[in-house]
Amino acid sequence: MDGLTRRAAVVLASAIALAPRASANTSWPTSRLTLLLAYPPGGITDRLGQDLADRLRRGMGLKVVVEHRPGAGGTLAMEQLARAPTDGSVLALNAVTPLTLAPFFGTLRYDPVRDVAPLRALVDTPLMVVGTPALQAPDWAGMIKQARTHPGGLRWASSGLASTGHLVMEQVRLDSRAPLIHVPYKGGGQQLQDALGGQFEVLSTNFAADQLRWVQQGRLKALAVGAARRQAGLPTVPTLGELGHPAANRWSTFGLFAPGAMPAALRHRLQRQLAAALDAHWQDFVRGQYSEPAFLEGEAFVAWLAEESVRNRRLVNEAGFGR
Repeated sequence: MDGLTRRAAVVLASAIALAPRASANTSWPTSRLTLLLAYPPGGITDRLGQDLADRLRRGMGLKVVVEHRPGAGGTLAMEQLARAPTDGSVLALNAVTPLTLAPFFGTLRYDPVRDVAPLRALVDTPLMVVGTPALQAPDWAGMIKQARTHPGGLRWASSGLASTGHLVMEQVRLDSRAPLIHVPYKGGGQQLQDALGGQFEVLSTNFAADQLRWVQQGRLKALAVGAARRQAGLPTVPTLGELGHPAANRWSTFGLFAPGAMPAALRHRLQRQLAAALDAHWQDFVRGQYSEPAFLEGEAFVAWLAEESVRNRRLVNEAGFGR
């Protein structure tokens, strides 16, 4: 167990499992709650965040304001959260990678263990690897072949440095020894437009309605999915595991986070509200977004984050693409 894992086990263990359902809490310390979203408007986190904000408004009787804070693979939102008041007025909906991957890429302006309190995982979103009009190959094997024969290799875009899409690209590069060049973006909107315009050859992106529509219309080529199983929307498209890249077969996990110094009693009250808000209707909504509800909470979420950090560090060290 390395240092990050030991610290995670000690410090993050204060995240408590959800308590039984509770009714609206009218004695919350603040009348306004800001929900930071770590990615630009229009993507999966925006849809999930807006729905969650509405549920918290109704359940807690608060004014809930959604604030987008995109950039740097979600670390800018975590940095803002780490500096936020601890009175329950600021939370963040973010991917887990700012805690489990970004620390291996350089110095952060927050401590991923001390300054951020994970409340619970929210959703698991499958990944799509698609070819753009600039990719001549018709399938995965052809893409790898083209990368090996094309001068300079192929350009592979993701939503940012130290994102899940970046991690997948690096694992595929390590597995195949094909020359793949990472093209980082600040989120999903612009990268999708550039993909349609053929500004690069390959894109890893979240599985969502817009991306699926462009594939169905033939504007993008679905090469693989990162998921536990094939997806209903693309039943003939194999998972990365089926293609011989089991370590690259990853998907994005998003969670809700609080400032690290939020008092335990306040976290417990918030977790009771979440238990009430994330009901069967929420789960149906999530599945309608081509994602799956994530049920990791409390110590189980803590342990998984620690394990994911070790797993990511191993890949970063092996592939040599971190700091």
